[in-house]
Amino acid sequence: MTEELFRHDAYLKTCDAVVRHVSPDGIVLDRTVFYPEGGGQPGDTGTLSTAAGVKIAIVGAYKDRETGEHRHVPAKGTALPAIGASVTCVIDWNRRYRHMRIHTSLHLLCAVIDGDVTGGQIGDGKGRLDFNLPDTSLDKSTIEAAINDLIAADLSVGAEWISDDEMTARPDLVRTMSVKPPTGAGRVRLLRIGYQDQSVDLQPCGGTHVARTGEIGAITVGKIENKGRQNRRVNIRFAD
Repeated sequence: MTEELFRHDAYLKTCDAVVRHVSPDGIVLDRTVFYPEGGGQPGDTGTLSTAAGVKIAIVGAYKDRETGEHRHVPAKGTALPAIGASVTCVIDWNRRYRHMRIHTSLHLLCAVIDGDVTGGQIGDGKGRLDFNLPDTSLDKSTIEAAINDLIAADLSVGAEWISDDEMTARPDLVRTMSVKPPTGAGRVRLLRIGYQDQSVDLQPCGGTHVARTGEIGAITVGKIENKGRQNRRVNIRFAD
């Protein structure tokens, strides 16, 4: 399996790797800094460079559902590396960092709205969450002010792990109705915003995030849409 370096350090922009498998579906490496599409967060883009100076444009990354392999998708018509070749991975950091900021701000959105999450999406500078709520009177100004207060507080953001058994015993940690945290590997990754005794959000998440909420910058709450009798979609974006 590919060693996923971004799980331990979301700020890594580059790494050296060895090509393990090549196919039209993607390039498999022994290690990577590329985040694979999942959990509403897009896969990273960037380049793989060989020792001979050949640069391969990577237009996306994903995990194969059947094999679990982490695949780097090359641009059409790009020359592919040989199996066993050494490459240098470089992600489009500006794009990834915007995803990290938006992803973390969506956790803050969870913190200020009570309700199970039925869906979500992370974009480049914008995102949204859908909540299972009958209330149609969500106030944009109130939500926006509450999130920006948490951003201005510059709270710590960090990952921690619990066992599968602990996860089973704590169903209250799961906010998403459509996606359950992966179990079977022995442990589950949680994201905590704030300190142990003063957390504002704690839930399973495998995505990439900023280290402190102050890095997000101000956000604005856009349209709040009714997507069904009890489904409310809240859209956010960067204020700048």
